[in-house]
Amino acid sequence: MKVYRRAAGWAGLVLLAFCSSLSARDLNQDEALALRQQGVILPLEQLLQQAMARHPGSRLLEAELEKKDEQYAYEVELVTTDGVVREIKLDATSGALIKDEED
Repeated sequence: MKVYRRAAGWAGLVLLAFCSSLSARDLNQDEALALRQQGVILPLEQLLQQAMARHPGSRLLEAELEKKDEQYAYEVELVTTDGVVREIKLDATSGALIKDEED
């Protein structure tokens, strides 16, 4: 019975490690600044303008830089003039739109 619990415990840890590697990691301000200074990512201001232009008159709720599988993306949440919350994801290196959907 002890061997079974130990094996189940290890299997759980492996599954947890695998699942956590699939999720995006939010980067802090210092990491974002360093990437910007190195020219790896575009300025947030530039991509915020792009996101806001998709929904004129909207208000910014939140913006964050994420890293997933060596890809950097800005995730921006807006509330439109109709009161709809939109989630826009932009590639932080190219500015390409990844998604724009109702949240």
